[in-house]
Amino acid sequence: MARRRGRKTRRRSPKKISLIDLAESYAYASVLTSGVFNNSPIGVLGFDGTGTGMSMATTNGGSTLTLGGIVSDPGSSFDAMQANFMQNYQAMAVSAIGIGLTFKFAKRLLRKPLANVNRNLMAPLGIGVKL
Repeated sequence: MARRRGRKTRRRSPKKISLIDLAESYAYASVLTSGVFNNSPIGVLGFDGTGTGMSMATTNGGSTLTLGGIVSDPGSSFDAMQANFMQNYQAMAVSAIGIGLTFKFAKRLLRKPLANVNRNLMAPLGIGVKL
């Protein structure tokens, strides 16, 4: 009886980190944290409260929350988060839709130049990063 062919293993290229995807993720995180915590993503962690993230029009002057403040006083922090969310959810939704459309359009528009940079500049470096 003839020997059966075994399943060939798939060869995958090494996973590369996309800088554009990282920027998109940070933009979404900035929208969420500025709407709920009135702070930047880095400021929520307690490193910098100067608002280095993307600015979003908020409708209230609510308190700025950090992770340390949430841990030390969870009751009033969650009340403030709920109030911030209820006042900013519409602006957050519009911003999230705008970010998604902008990144999708930009990736499609810049597909060939980005592929050229990835192929001729990033790949020879071999650092596991692409645009």
